Amino acid sequence: MKAHNTVYQKNFSLIAAFLILISITLVVALVIAYNFTYRYVENEFNSRKLDVLEQTIKPYNDFFQNRIPEITSYQGFLDSSSAANYARSVFQDYPFVKLIRYDEIAIGSRAGSGMGISVKAVYEYQTGKNGIIGARQRVNADDVDFRTMAAKFNYYIVQADTSRVPSQDEVYRTFYDVRPSKISYLNIPRREDIKIYRELQKGRNTAAYYKHNMMTFMLDVYTIKLRNTHPELYQHISVQPVVYDPLNNDKNELRTEVAFPGAFADYKLYFRSAKGHLSDEINRRFMPTGAIVLLIYVFLVLIGWLIYRNLNVNLKLFKLQYDFINNFTHEFKTPVSVIKIAGSNLRGEGELTERQRKHYGKILDEEADKLNELMNKLLSFTQIENRSIKLNKEEINLDQFVQKYINTFSIKYPDFEMGYKVEGIYNFYTDPVLMGSIFQNLIENAYKYSNPGQKELFISIGYEKRNIVFSFADKGIGIPKDEINNIFKKFYRIENQYNQNGSVGLGLAFCKELVNFMNGDLQVKSKVNEGSEFIVTLPYEN
Repeated sequence: MKAHNTVYQKNFSLIAAFLILISITLVVALVIAYNFTYRYVENEFNSRKLDVLEQTIKPYNDFFQNRIPEITSYQGFLDSSSAANYARSVFQDYPFVKLIRYDEIAIGSRAGSGMGISVKAVYEYQTGKNGIIGARQRVNADDVDFRTMAAKFNYYIVQADTSRVPSQDEVYRTFYDVRPSKISYLNIPRREDIKIYRELQKGRNTAAYYKHNMMTFMLDVYTIKLRNTHPELYQHISVQPVVYDPLNNDKNELRTEVAFPGAFADYKLYFRSAKGHLSDEINRRFMPTGAIVLLIYVFLVLIGWLIYRNLNVNLKLFKLQYDFINNFTHEFKTPVSVIKIAGSNLRGEGELTERQRKHYGKILDEEADKLNELMNKLLSFTQIENRSIKLNKEEINLDQFVQKYINTFSIKYPDFEMGYKVEGIYNFYTDPVLMGSIFQNLIENAYKYSNPGQKELFISIGYEKRNIVFSFADKGIGIPKDEINNIFKKFYRIENQYNQNGSVGLGLAFCKELVNFMNGDLQVKSKVNEGSEFIVTLPYEN
């Protein structure tokens, strides 16, 4: 007998189309990944400048928020010597401070006009070759910084609420004066002092005289230390005036900028990078993505090769199977033919001698032994096949897994009402084929052994003591109590109207064997005419 030549065919054109398809997909994926990486790096170039600005002005923020307010701790009792020590520490910690002017202020009553604020002396401190130099100069009546701060201070005394400490906004608005490259600061008076100053404004306590401090800091933005926290993005960083705009725009460069805050508001950080510099960063970030895409490509090619090899193996197995059946049929046919001939001779009308009868009896005995030997070989072959089953575990989504079978059986049996519930667990690591066989048999039984109009099944899945529990509860005819211990036996059938045709008693036995093979347990709870609940317990592995 010639084997059918269309069962397994090698389709080289299909394999070639598969390779071409995944190769095109590889190229498209690489192009998309590169463009995505390019845009991502370009967006980072425009956004990461804020990180550089934050790190660059960190010393300025510390100076503004922490070091300047230290003046308040002197409460007006600074002198030229202590002011020089304070200035020395500022110059040492904050190189962008180039000059400090200290105003020694006197607050007292003014005849006929209330409180008066005047400057007794002015000292300037700056860095030099020999350290800090202090110079005393005459009071400048036209000093804009002093007059601005004095006016703000007068207004604050009138409006201040002495029942609470001033808010941060009030402090910045009254005791700070921030101008381009310059910060003036007046020490914050105590609430008791504010009450006294308010009395002075009203013309009372005319003999009083109080000291106050004011300092003005001259800053140089060009001496601030630039901190390039992203050298992979920014090749050149410089300080430029806000109005700076280069006339020559090099198309091979990317530029961006961000303005300084506070006293440096007239300046900005200016960033420049050659496109080649960013290309290096783009390539560096693209390499892992490209490697992953190539790995996936190799994986798909490997799968294609495995499929091709599997087709070859299946073709060989089919040929072996065909040869096995052909040879085995021939082995059966020969002894059967001999037995038939011997039997016909024994039934013949002619008389046989004793020797002939013994000869035919021997032939029948020998051929029967041959048939028995062949049958034992076949059974042994089947047992070996059964022992070759292996678990092919993979992670399944329980919700999707159950819904798939519910959808299938809903189409197959439109009158079958099914529902399910998954609690506390969503993924399960198991063999989906074997698990599907359990589901299919138990769902099929629930429909088969239910009366018309009562074909219902509810599947619940939960986690219990390191096990996953599947419950299949129906409203079928139920199982008699004395039959429960027998339903899992091979070829055992309960005598009822549903088992007259189409059942050989292997479904539940097969489920039991599968659950045991998966190191689990299968139990049943049932009441006649109320329904049954099959409970599958399997070890949970994650």
